[in-house]
Amino acid sequence: MGVKLGILGLGTVGTGTVQLLQDSAGRHPLLQEIEIYRVGVRSLDKPRAVELSTEVLTTDLESIVNDPAVDIVVEVMGGLEPARSLILKALSNGKHVVTANKAAIARFGAEIFTTANQAGVYVMLEAAVGGGIPVIQPLKQSLSVNRIHTVTGIVNGTTNYILTRMQTEGSNFDDVLADAQRLGYAEADPTADVDGLDAADKIAILASLGFGGRINLQDVYTEGIRQVSKTDIAYAEKLGFVIKLLAIAKRDTPSSPLSVRVHPTLVPQAHPLASINGVYNAILVEGEPIGQVMFFGPGAGAGATASAVTSDILNLVAVLKTNTAVANPLLTCGHQEYCQIAPMAELITRFYARFLTNDQPGVIGKLGTCFGNYGVSLESIVQTGFQGELAEIVVVTHDVREGNFRQALAEIRDLEAIESIPSLLRVL
Repeated sequence: MGVKLGILGLGTVGTGTVQLLQDSAGRHPLLQEIEIYRVGVRSLDKPRAVELSTEVLTTDLESIVNDPAVDIVVEVMGGLEPARSLILKALSNGKHVVTANKAAIARFGAEIFTTANQAGVYVMLEAAVGGGIPVIQPLKQSLSVNRIHTVTGIVNGTTNYILTRMQTEGSNFDDVLADAQRLGYAEADPTADVDGLDAADKIAILASLGFGGRINLQDVYTEGIRQVSKTDIAYAEKLGFVIKLLAIAKRDTPSSPLSVRVHPTLVPQAHPLASINGVYNAILVEGEPIGQVMFFGPGAGAGATASAVTSDILNLVAVLKTNTAVANPLLTCGHQEYCQIAPMAELITRFYARFLTNDQPGVIGKLGTCFGNYGVSLESIVQTGFQGELAEIVVVTHDVREGNFRQALAEIRDLEAIESIPSLLRVL
C-alpha cells in the first residue's frame, strides 16, 4: 500500500517537491511508495510546471487535512495563517506534518509540538532552516550526544548576497538591494530579510534543537544590515575582516544562560564563515567532544528546499512502512522548558565603532579615557582620514561586557568634539 501525501501549496517549493517525487528513478527506492494524493492550490486554472490530474488538485485546503486517506501533510504554502491552523488540524487528525515554514515554527512551535506529541505524530522541519542543507536532523540525531556550546550561521541568502556584492563592488546598500530585487534575489518587501527577522526565526529553531529547550522569539536580539555602509566594509577589509549577518546561539557553560542574537558582524578573514558568499548559507556547530562541524550549501531555491522536504517525507515513509512505534525521541522536538536567554547588556563581545569628530587635538586621548573609565580595553584606535571637515576615527575593542561599552558610548556622545557615531558593529 502506498503512503498518501496531501500537499498544501504549489509555489516554488511545492512544485520542486512534486517534480522530485515524480522523477524518482535513481533515487531512494522508498520514493516509489509515495502517492501524491491531493494538492491544495489557490487557483485551479493557473498554468503549472508540473502535470497533475484534475482529481488531485483542489482549492479546499481544509478537505486535505481532514481527509482520513491522507497519511502525511506537506505544508509548503508559507505565511502564518492559514498555515498554522491547517498544521494544527492535520496533527489533531493524527497526520504527520512536513513543513518548510520557519516563521510558523519559530512563533507557534510550542503549540505545534505539543499538539503533535499529544496525537503521537511527527512534525518534520528540515526545510525550515538552510534550504537544502541537512542541519535539523544532524542536530537532533548525529550531534545529539555532544554538549553544543555555539551555533553560528549565515542563514539568509538575500542579505549574504547583498553584503557580498557590497564587498566585491564597493557599492552601497540601497543600490545593491534594488538590483537584488530586480534579479529576484530579494522580495519586493525585503523587510523580513534585511532587518534580520528571517534569520531570527531560523536561529530560534536551531538554538531550540542545539540546546534542548524552547526559545521565546521575543528574546532573540535582532538587528539587520540597513546600517552597514560601504565605508565600514572597506575599513573591515583593511583590518582583516569581512562583514556578515550572523545568527548566533551560544552557551558558555552548561549552567549559564543562552545568548541568542542576529546582527551584522565583523568576521576574521581566516574564519570558516568568512568565505561563504552570494546566496549560500552555512551553519557552524561547535561542541564537545566533536569540535567544529560546518554545514554548507544553497539556502533557498526550488531544488534545494524540495530536497529537504522530500528527505523528511522519506523519513516518515520509513516510519510508516516499518510501523515503528511513534515515539522515536530522535525525530521529535519534545522539550517543554523555555531556555533562559541572557540580556544583551550581559554579552561579552568585541566591538568596532566609527566616530566622526571635529579636527582638534586630544580627541583620541579623550576617547581612550572615556573607554578606560568603563573598563573597555582597546585593541586599536586609528584616525583613518577625513570626511569633509570631520576627522574619522575607527576603534576596535578587546572583549568587553556590552553594558559597559554602551555606558562608555553614552558619555562619548556628550563630548564636544564628537560629531556623530555612524557605525557600531560587533566583532566575532
